Amino acid sequence: MTGAKKKKKSMLWGKMHTPQCEDIIQWCRRRLPILDWAPHYNLKENLLPDTVSGIMLAVQQVTQGLAFAVLSSVHPVFGLYGSLFPAIIYAIFGMGRHVATGTFALTSLISANAVERIVPQNIQNLTTPSNTSVLGLSDFEMQRIHVAVAVSFLGGVIQVAMFVLQLGSATFVVTEPVISAMTTGAATHVVTSQVKYLLGMKMPYISGPLGFFYIYAYVFENIKSVRLEALLLSLLSIVVLVLVKELNEQFKRKIKVVLPVDLVLIIAASFACYCTNMENTYGLEVVGHIPQGIPSPRAPPMNILSAVITEAFGVALVGYVASLALAQGSAKKFKYSIDDNQEFLAHGLSNIVSSFFFCIPSAAAMGRTAGLYSTGAKTQVACLISCIFVLIVIYAIGPLLYWLPMCVLASIIVVGLKGMLIQFRDLKKYWNVDKIDWGIWVSTYVFTICFAANVGLLFGVVCTIAIVIGRFPRAMTLSIKNMKEMEFKVKTEMDSETLQQVKIISINNPLVFLNAKKFYTDLMNIIQKENSCNQPLDDISKCEQNTLLNSLSNGNCNEEVSQSCPNEKCSLILDCSGFTFFDYSGVSMLVEVYMDCKGRSVDVLLAHCTASLIKGMTYYGNLDSEKPIFFESVSAAISHIHSNKNLSKLSDHSEV
Repeated sequence: MTGAKKKKKSMLWGKMHTPQCEDIIQWCRRRLPILDWAPHYNLKENLLPDTVSGIMLAVQQVTQGLAFAVLSSVHPVFGLYGSLFPAIIYAIFGMGRHVATGTFALTSLISANAVERIVPQNIQNLTTPSNTSVLGLSDFEMQRIHVAVAVSFLGGVIQVAMFVLQLGSATFVVTEPVISAMTTGAATHVVTSQVKYLLGMKMPYISGPLGFFYIYAYVFENIKSVRLEALLLSLLSIVVLVLVKELNEQFKRKIKVVLPVDLVLIIAASFACYCTNMENTYGLEVVGHIPQGIPSPRAPPMNILSAVITEAFGVALVGYVASLALAQGSAKKFKYSIDDNQEFLAHGLSNIVSSFFFCIPSAAAMGRTAGLYSTGAKTQVACLISCIFVLIVIYAIGPLLYWLPMCVLASIIVVGLKGMLIQFRDLKKYWNVDKIDWGIWVSTYVFTICFAANVGLLFGVVCTIAIVIGRFPRAMTLSIKNMKEMEFKVKTEMDSETLQQVKIISINNPLVFLNAKKFYTDLMNIIQKENSCNQPLDDISKCEQNTLLNSLSNGNCNEEVSQSCPNEKCSLILDCSGFTFFDYSGVSMLVEVYMDCKGRSVDVLLAHCTASLIKGMTYYGNLDSEKPIFFESVSAAISHIHSNKNLSKLSDHSEV
């Protein structure tokens, strides 16, 4: 007999845990979104707009890759690698169809802190060739990229760990004002980091708390070292970029292909710098030597992971939050859905895999995503096409970028941050809608400016949670039900006396430790308000109202009234349909209300209760097992009260 039971259990266990073929297919489609949309790709309708968008995106990827690599304190060529591999990985695992993953200003700033701390700047030539190094770069450059790669690898591991823990559902605490303020503050930091290139100044690396202000203090102290040629070229580049981009935006419906002003400016500036020898004549800083090809993959250095854990957490959180906001925005705009946890996996794998190919930390960027919107991209095929052109640059065109002035590259980056910087306009919206959100925006922006993007993000989240905890207990938890509406639903004939005895109250919020006491207060206040509106017709109705009110307010009935109607009982129905969740404090408060009312001859009935609530209340308190307490609906509870009243009347007649 025992052997048969064991055999039966093993068979059931096998049936429960043996994966079916359909389950495997569904899992693959869920974790590899490319398998979901690629088979249904419409070549005729989508290939042309995706190709055009891919070409335009490649221009942005190349320019931003070069600039953000410099921002990350590594050689510019590593920014080209960071524009290639993360985009491929995200196209396979990501769900955002219009999200362009690659190098990102915020993550570059964070990783630069680790690079400058572990491998500080010195006076050696950064492009000194070495026969023992990768791509002929100096050992100094390789040491720096190893630190950035370690940050990328560990940041990706943290993101994948968050995916395993299913923490994507917890991103609701990162509200829109926090994201807007954090990204705006980070964009301000990026603009500040480009000031030395825009002005043609030599400036040491400045970071840390209040580093934003120290940079501008250094600029004003050394204002005489500004190169007029670099300043004029920067102003000219910014004016041309802004003007042409505005014209493209204004006439995008009339012209099928927008002018790639970034590409035109790069070609024109590089050609002019080459012909006039600006590097030697005017002392302008240029990009310099760009090695050809992609080096063989190499594992990230594991011995320095413990030294970059702070920056890795910053890269993981800031990069994910900014990318998720863009993915959610594109999903809302084009009517499709994304999985927050899947985005953790996609960006985590993008950072982990790319770190083996000397890539700096990656994330989605607002400028590139907006570019995909404006050029009519349909799917991630646009990003894959852009990768083809980035490969062409890496293997063929890269060396020609030697003469690109850094001031022009900085101008392209500053103009590309326009989408983030104009988020200052959100302040008016927040002020008119909710001044508390306005305060959160301002304080988060100030913390981001004074410290860093990850500190500002953490402050914004903590501030939001603290405000919610402060406001939640004061939120309205209850509301009175319409008696006439409920009378119609029951479809039974009830006299006015019965209606006077029943009060139906709906629970509108979760019942937890934050608002358990407020629940009791709201319950009493609603009953007081309702009783004050109802004018009693006779002594019986007075007794019924006072019995319910005083029982909940721990008061005593007037002796004269209680003597006139000692046998009358009132009923309180709590509609739990809006009762989303609860904790131990909430259950204990419900049981306390029930027991208190029971001791004062007030029946409490609960409708629309979940099985977990019934189990919790039954386990916590000694509820009356002889009388039903939980009902499927409010109508069923009223019918129960009506039937009990009829039975009591019959018993009274029989006694007479």
